[in-house]
Amino acid sequence: MSASIDPTKPAGPADPAAPADPARAANAPNAPGPQAAGGRIDPTLLAGNRQALAGHAATHFHWQCEGGVATITLNRPERKNPLTFASYAELRDLFGRLKYATDVHAVVLAGAGGNFCSGGDVHEIIGPLVRLAAPELLMFTRMTGDLVKAMRGCPQPIVAAVDGVCAGAGAIMAMASDLRLGTARCKTAFLFNRVGLAGCDMGACAMLPRIVGQGRASELLYTGRSLGGEEGERWGFFNRLVAPEQLLAEAQALARELAAGPTFANGITKTMLHQEWSMTIEQAIEAEAQAQAICMMTEDFKRAYHAFVARQRPKFEGR
Repeated sequence: MSASIDPTKPAGPADPAAPADPARAANAPNAPGPQAAGGRIDPTLLAGNRQALAGHAATHFHWQCEGGVATITLNRPERKNPLTFASYAELRDLFGRLKYATDVHAVVLAGAGGNFCSGGDVHEIIGPLVRLAAPELLMFTRMTGDLVKAMRGCPQPIVAAVDGVCAGAGAIMAMASDLRLGTARCKTAFLFNRVGLAGCDMGACAMLPRIVGQGRASELLYTGRSLGGEEGERWGFFNRLVAPEQLLAEAQALARELAAGPTFANGITKTMLHQEWSMTIEQAIEAEAQAQAICMMTEDFKRAYHAFVARQRPKFEGR
């Protein structure tokens, strides 16, 4: 049971048995500073409260982290992995926490049972939505949009492994990922039009044209038709297609390659890829000059130089 403090009573002498407050100790006069073993800075005492997520226990999907690569698997294969209110919220919160993770450097997003995601569950989301009023509906649509914001806002590159059905919110999550691997049999559909809704859901009208072009995005969003795997690769929606039985392994291999790279610099690249959408060319050049100068201050940049001189492969540490 934690001790309570009565703000109406003056502070007395410290209880020697009470646990130390690391934040207060770090800010005390003549404090030695937030040092951990070996003289390294203790990340738990840094601003932002960085945290380890490898051992995270997910509730509404499967989470596994190995070697700096986290794999999120939507795991309702009997229904083609639809989302619920709870899984939406948990995904939003988890991607938000990834911004502060110390042990996750790339993410794979996949679905179980040969399908990626069939979108919002008809019975657990669509049914309840038709009974809600406008204020509650806006709370829901903002929450789903916050998932996309969190995916774009986390510094880790996200690799979507898309097989089978990829529809509605599933198509949005694939779109919001940084890289997409697909299969010839996958079918991607932004089918909001098919259920009487606008195609402008969760940022689709802003993001999809930048991936496949304005005309092709218009076709997909106006008609809600499925985009086949081979067509999706030709259009640039998929980076490449792989065999279904190799999809997850290929996505994880790509993620491991990214996680082995200069992860701090990768996060800067992701940030600039998104921020520069609204910049002029001149603004983008200046922003990239500042971003690159920051990356030139990292130990990874120095390691790369010394490794090149020694004709060796650099070992990056994300610092």
